Amino acid sequence: MIPDLGKYAIPVLSAYVVGILLILGLTWLSLRRSKRLRKELSELEKRHEKNG
Repeated sequence: MIPDLGKYAIPVLSAYVVGILLILGLTWLSLRRSKRLRKELSELEKRHEKNG
């Protein structure tokens, strides 16, 4: 099932690892930012309701 990559095994597999790590890192950063922005928006809405 796994193709024989021969002398290119290390560069190809390391490229896959780097790609997967980048995708995971960007996903984590996006989720973290989303959580922070939701919290900020909730606080702004509460302030607006108090003043409105």
